[in-house]
Amino acid sequence: MKVLLSEDELRDGVKRMADEINAQLENKTLTVIAVMTGSLVLVADLIRYLSMPVQLGALLASSYRGETTRGDLEIDHAMLPDLTDERVLVVDDIFDTGHTLDNVMQRLKQLGPSEIHSAVLLQKSDCQQVQMKPDFIGFEIPDEFVVGYGLDYKNLFRNLPYVAAMESHDLTAFE
Repeated sequence: MKVLLSEDELRDGVKRMADEINAQLENKTLTVIAVMTGSLVLVADLIRYLSMPVQLGALLASSYRGETTRGDLEIDHAMLPDLTDERVLVVDDIFDTGHTLDNVMQRLKQLGPSEIHSAVLLQKSDCQQVQMKPDFIGFEIPDEFVVGYGLDYKNLFRNLPYVAAMESHDLTAFE
């Protein structure tokens, strides 16, 4: 594996993103929605830097079944609080094609929030296939398969304290 973002770089990037969120969304209560499971580490770190009162919720959105290719998106929003008239920040781990976040945002808009914003840890360069863009982005990365800091391969490597690109020999080692 090749380290793309170190622990220090991640901490600084999350802090910078939180500063942008604080400046733009000010001191009104914010409902932060973690897109599970990849964003859990990010959300835990991000909310510690937010200055406004925060309410937490989560939803499970998955289009990958342990592999590197996308399938149909499934969303389970049983762990969401009532979003009616709430200011919402949806936090996801990675924005590559954008289909997952775009679909999640569209579905959550139907639940009646007064505002809805999005934040992602990583955005892959030149992969976007949707019109929407995240409001807050931690880092731009190349189009590589990455793990660590919540991101996984076959549900492994979420615990790495850095973000690493898996190389072809790494992928074949776990087949």
